[in-house]
Amino acid sequence: MIPTLSFGRTGHTSTRAIFGAAAFWETPQKDVDATMELALQNGVNHVDVAASYGQAEQLLGDWIRRHGRPFFLATKTEERTRQSAYDQIRRSLDRLHVVQVDLIQLHALHEEPDWSTAFGPGGALEAAIRAREEGLARFIGVTGHGVPVPEFHLRSLERFDFDSVLLPYNHIMMQNPRYAEAFNKLLAVCKERNVAVQTIKGITRSPWNDTVQNRTTWYRPLEEQSEIDLAMHWVLGNPQVFLNTAGDIHLLPAILDSAQRFNSRPSEQQMQELSEKLKMEPLFK
Repeated sequence: MIPTLSFGRTGHTSTRAIFGAAAFWETPQKDVDATMELALQNGVNHVDVAASYGQAEQLLGDWIRRHGRPFFLATKTEERTRQSAYDQIRRSLDRLHVVQVDLIQLHALHEEPDWSTAFGPGGALEAAIRAREEGLARFIGVTGHGVPVPEFHLRSLERFDFDSVLLPYNHIMMQNPRYAEAFNKLLAVCKERNVAVQTIKGITRSPWNDTVQNRTTWYRPLEEQSEIDLAMHWVLGNPQVFLNTAGDIHLLPAILDSAQRFNSRPSEQQMQELSEKLKMEPLFK
């Protein structure tokens, strides 16, 4: 069984491995259908997508149209102003074939002036609040990437009582003192306020650099089961966080298998040995 955890104050108990539907960017529908079947067979009950993930909303929506929605459904808007964000939320519902999503997230708020625009008068936050008031979304979250993102999330939580945050988390990233300090501060605030913490890039090996890109992830992922196990079990060893699966459907079987077998966090020595062996690099610097 994949371990589960209350998704903040939403009342939903989510599998700690959340299916990241960015993997459906331009995937043939038959492969989308097979992937959804695999995820559900493994007990996954939470799916995360975004309007900006290529054709992912339409492809997932076609599956939902035929099978219903037996999971917690989250999507995201990367628009920054009220009307454009609201219009995109409505389009997302149409593409997903639903009248409501469980979670709408303000996407990629990790730099200025995006943050100030989204939180200012006429900004995207007002659209998310309107969507919640109208019953188009039940909860509101915020996401981001890069080294400054936990600092931005702390600012976001000062401005609005979000139900969830999403940001990178892996062993190599946490070797950055600035990131680690801010991430741990964010964890403390989220614990105090019962805010769900979703993490991404859990099985990152490095940027692609000069390596031939053989995966649909925009970073070079870990690929061997033993390596994926170490990285995933390190993330899941933090009892407060969820892990969103990588954006490649062909990695999903190994990821779900690893999640099923989680029982303890690898040691610091094991993670350092893995990093040295594979010459791992942080994706964000």
